[in-house]
Amino acid sequence: MRLTVPRPRSLAGQLFAMQAVLIAVVVAGYALFTYVSDRSQAEEAAARQARAVARSVADSPSVLAAARTSDPTAELQPYALRVMRDTEVDFVTIMDPRGIRWTHPDPRQIGQTFQGHTERALKGRTFTETYTGTLGPSVRAVTPIRDGDEVVGLVSAGIRVEQITQRVQGQLTALLGVAAGALVLGAVGTYVVNARLRRHTHGMNATELSRMHDYHQAALHAVREGLLMLDGQYRVALINDGGRELLGVAGDVVGRSVAELGLPAPLTGALLASEPRVDEVHLTASRVLVINTSPVSGGERRGTVATLRDVTELQSLTGELDSERGFTQALRSQAHEAANRLHTVVSLIELGRAQEAVEFATAELELAQALTDQVVAAVSEPVLAALLLGKTAQANERGVELVVSPDSSLDDGLLPETLPARDLVTILGNLIDNAVDAAQGTVRARVTVTARTRRPATGPELVLRVSDTGPGVDPAHAEAVFERGFSTKPAGPGGRGLGLALVRQTARRHGGSLSVAEADGGGAEFEVRLPLREPGTGGGVTAAATAGTGAGDDA
Repeated sequence: MRLTVPRPRSLAGQLFAMQAVLIAVVVAGYALFTYVSDRSQAEEAAARQARAVARSVADSPSVLAAARTSDPTAELQPYALRVMRDTEVDFVTIMDPRGIRWTHPDPRQIGQTFQGHTERALKGRTFTETYTGTLGPSVRAVTPIRDGDEVVGLVSAGIRVEQITQRVQGQLTALLGVAAGALVLGAVGTYVVNARLRRHTHGMNATELSRMHDYHQAALHAVREGLLMLDGQYRVALINDGGRELLGVAGDVVGRSVAELGLPAPLTGALLASEPRVDEVHLTASRVLVINTSPVSGGERRGTVATLRDVTELQSLTGELDSERGFTQALRSQAHEAANRLHTVVSLIELGRAQEAVEFATAELELAQALTDQVVAAVSEPVLAALLLGKTAQANERGVELVVSPDSSLDDGLLPETLPARDLVTILGNLIDNAVDAAQGTVRARVTVTARTRRPATGPELVLRVSDTGPGVDPAHAEAVFERGFSTKPAGPGGRGLGLALVRQTARRHGGSLSVAEADGGGAEFEVRLPLREPGTGGGVTAAATAGTGAGDDA
């Protein structure tokens, strides 16, 4: 049958067991050291005490005088007993040079031979030794009684080893008492520390904390959303893999300030804000992120927890949906207009004016076909052509004329595969929407679109230019207009100030640029340049293309 010793499971039990073992080992070692050291010191002290007593007795004139009498015992026995009582030694034995006792604590031993060594004392020397005599083992001193140069007797004084052991045991008992007190104090301290620790760990023991840590690490690496934890000084305390990917940071960023991560200023400001942020949209170099922040507090500010979601694809789909809605509205408007025209044609026929009905219908068809031919002739790329036709109808509904410049030339199949149609919709759709908004309500409101390729010294590139007859852009805002959140128009339900920021983000992702200048006839002119590869080099752009972003809210 195996004997198993139960192991303490709680942290308090483990601490107490460790303290008990530690105290036991320390006390045992110290007790052994103390016993050996104190016993040695006690024996040395006993030897010094016995030596002093023996020398004092041997130097006493009355002892020398009594040693010359015929019956030394009569005078020396009471004297030896008094010395024993006063000096707290166990025996004082006075004897003649032959070792015959004149005194002894046990009167029956008087007249018997002394048990011990006397040779060195007979030679006039005082010495100490441990010897077992009639009273048991003792530490004794033997010294001569001199009468001039003649040794007339010997004196031996000693302390029993038993008495020395009792003194050492008393010290050990006190040491054990101190050890027991330390053990009790350690138990109380362990209980207090454990209670405080449980308050800080919400009642979880070490095993539960370890399991919670494992779950915590697994959850951090499992979620695709970004998680960023900041301490009270806004330094990165923790960041998961998703957060690194979404923020575009690499290396060891733990311990660094958020301001040192090189993030866009609006995003950095949101992370440094003391108040919570809920579903805020922010742009990085290649992503559209939704930020939520919440402070961690427990009586004092302890940090901030931020969650990051990538809505780049969602924003793209939203932009495409907005474009589709615009196309639908344009079709509804055209259907309404077509119904009016059809009623007009029918009425003319009923009035007997068939020739006028034919001329009216033919004129409308020729106008629509001319518009389509103009757009397709200038921009045969199907996605851009469809976008321009739809935006033309939308602009017409709002009283704005949208025209394609004569120098536009963009053939189908010219654009590389790495420049997806979705990104072109993002760029041109946002620019046209902003231009229509700016031109609406002005005299001879017009938006001019240019889409062509050119080949400067730096290499071939795609140029998309949109100008309007609106009030233009204040030169002081020439750079701020591209920042997310900047807008000169009232905020709508979805917010403002995202469109131009998305355009610039998309252009930069493809290695291009976005600029604004004053148009020839007044208003603003936005120009996007996207570099293209040389034919035969793979048909891509100079910068790696990632998932595009759709047309969002305008600036």
